[in-house]
Order: sequence, then structure tokens, then C-alpha cells
Amino acid sequence: MNDWLSRDRESIWHPFTPLKGMTRPEMLEKAEGVYLYTHEGKKIMDVISSWWVNLHGHSHPYLAKAIARQAEQLEHVIFAGFTHEPAIRLAERLLDILPQNQSKIFFSDNGSTATEVGIKMAFQFFYNQGIEKKKIIAIDGAYHGDTFGAMSVGDRGAFTAPFDPYLFDVEFIDFPDQDSEDQVLQQFELLVAGGEVAAFIFEPLVQGASGMRFYSERWLNSAMEIAQRHGVVCIADEVMTGFGRLGSLFAADRLQHKPDIICLSKGLTGGVLPMGVTSCTQAIQEAYKSDDLMKTFFHGHSFTGNPIICAVANASLDLLLTPECEANRQRIAQKHQEFMHRIKGHSMVRNARTIGTILAFDLNTERDSSYFNEARHHLYPYFIEKGLLIRPLGNVIYLIPPYIITNDELDRVYETIAEFLELYPTLKSRI
Repeated sequence: MNDWLSRDRESIWHPFTPLKGMTRPEMLEKAEGVYLYTHEGKKIMDVISSWWVNLHGHSHPYLAKAIARQAEQLEHVIFAGFTHEPAIRLAERLLDILPQNQSKIFFSDNGSTATEVGIKMAFQFFYNQGIEKKKIIAIDGAYHGDTFGAMSVGDRGAFTAPFDPYLFDVEFIDFPDQDSEDQVLQQFELLVAGGEVAAFIFEPLVQGASGMRFYSERWLNSAMEIAQRHGVVCIADEVMTGFGRLGSLFAADRLQHKPDIICLSKGLTGGVLPMGVTSCTQAIQEAYKSDDLMKTFFHGHSFTGNPIICAVANASLDLLLTPECEANRQRIAQKHQEFMHRIKGHSMVRNARTIGTILAFDLNTERDSSYFNEARHHLYPYFIEKGLLIRPLGNVIYLIPPYIITNDELDRVYETIAEFLELYPTLKSRI
């Protein structure tokens, strides 16, 4: 095994990982259900769904069979000038479960490209009509991906600093927390009233990477009503929130006003293969329906609409839309609620919160909550040693497990966290 790890160190550049002083990665041999199995025989429960993608557990036989069947029939074909049954079925099924105002599906490769497509789609919507609208609004603290358009509408900080000169200008509004909702709404309305704003992009109800920050349906409904009244395209980045993470299939299901464009990825394939999807309304499409070739949406990827990925996405939907999966999401939400109330008054816990299958709280450290809070360097190895994959966002500990996790497994996770909270005062000087 040491030979494999040495070869990894020499040949692989891992994401979000420093090249010097990095901890040794775990060498995995297999994964099944909610568990990862290392080469050394360690069993690790994946309670963050491997970066929020896994819905139905690892190595699910139903998904594996769908991949194998499709691979023997049609593995890939250029998606310009050709089509196939797995893509058509997937597009139709997604439109069946997305808000009724959505009417067309555009395939891409991942969450970042899904948001890139949404941003470009919105800007060209106005360009094709000869309307000059060049501004876009995003919420402070946002994360929409790591490609340049997605970075532009994301939080400006350490992650984007080397690229700031190359990012386009964005109007950032403050994060609408409970105490600032009215002021932020006024700030938002002033921006859109000028008539120069093309689009408003947002992670609906939960900002994931900035620390699982929640904001209210009331605020988002109000902002979308104002935006759409002023002809601003609303882009919902549901890459993380989609496919049941908030309880409902999509965060948009909880909103009175529906987005004009929706970006999807992560759970789309059950977390098995990469795919992005951007859906839009009929009104968005109308600006592209023209005899003028130059009004075409000139965007595509080599693996757009890959048949194998479409097949596994269809299989994932088969599982997602069962009564059993819905019951599991409700069960997880109830268990999270109970644990949240249990730890809410703990002296080491700040801002315990839960929505759907997501549970989060800030560990009470000497420093403010931040991705770069030093606690992350101690929390991750502590929980790995306890057999749990919990990858904190700084001092923010969160759970977003696969839907197949059992009550007994959840109880084990909760007890491990509770034990840590009791032990934490003796570790606090190091965190």
C-alpha cells in the first residue's frame, strides 16, 4: 500500500489540497452502502455523501447494472446532430418533476458548467433581443463553482484572489440573515430598479460551501418577485439543494415564485458519474428561436448527453421517486431535528440548524466561523479516526448523508459528535 501512496504523491494533484504538508490520503479498496473500506481494513461511514453527491449509497447494484447495460449498447456519441433514448427519457422525466414553468433541458458536465450555461443563457437572452443589460446580482458568500464565470458570481476571497483581475464585475448583495432581511431586500430593489440588471443568481435557501448558511423562504420569494417584476432572470443554483436534500425534490418547490433557469448536478446521477443540467422556461427559449444563425446558443461539451451517464441518472430517478426514498428523507429530517434540539443549548455549539437532510452547527471556537478556521485541521482527522467521513467547513460541522442511512447508523454518528462535544473543552487550546 505504501508503494501506491508514494505513487499517488508523485503523480496526482488532489483538489483543495496543498502540495506541501498535505496529510496522507486514505487508500480505498471498495465502497458499499454508506461505508468506505480502506486498503488497511478501516471502515469509514460517509455522512457527507462524498461532497454531497451520493443519494442512494455507494456501489448500488441497480445503478451499476444500468451502467453496464448501456455500455454494451451505446457508450457515447456526439450530441450535436444525434440524440438517443436515455437522454430523451431523462429530459422528459426531469421536466416532469421540476417546476411546471421549466420546459427545456441543456446538458453539460458538472455543477460549475451548469451554472456557466445558466449565466450565458441569461446574458444572451437579452443580447439576442438587442436589450443592453450587463449586470448580474449574486449573494455575498456564494459558491457556484470553480470555472471563471462561476467564480465571478461567487464569493471573492482567498480562493479567487489569483484570478480576481480576470473575473467580470458582479453586484454582490449582503447575505440576508435574520437580522438584515429588510435592509438587504431594499439594497436588492435599488439595484434592479435601475434597469441594467440581467440576472440574479442564488443558491436557494442554503449556501453550502460558505458554511451551510440558511436564509428564509420569505426573503427569497420577495427578492424573486421584485426581480421578475423588473424583467430580471432568476437563476437558481440547485446543484447541492436538488434531488431531495431539503426534503422537497427541489428548493424551488418550497417557493411561491419559480426560477427562470435552474442549474442541477451532484445528486442528478445518484453521485455515480458527473453530469450537469440547466433547465429554462419557454420565455427564455423564445429569444433563441430565429432564422439568424448568430442567435444560436453556441455552447457545448465533448461528453454532453453521454448515454451511460443519462442511463444511470434515469436509474437514480427510479430510486429517488419511490415512496421508500421519500420516507427515508422524512425519517432523516426527523432524526436531525431531534439531535439538533439535543445539542442546541450546548456551550460548545453555536447556531445549530437543520433543513431536510442537512444538519449543521458552528463549533464554538475562539475565532469567528470561517472556512479557514483552524478547527478544520483537527476535526477532520479526529472523525476519520472514529470511522466517520465528516469534512468540516472550517469550524462548521455538518451532516448530509445518503438517504439509505439507517437510524442505528445515524445514532452512531450523533453519539460520536456528542462525545466529541464533551471532550472538546480539553482540546480547545489546540483548536
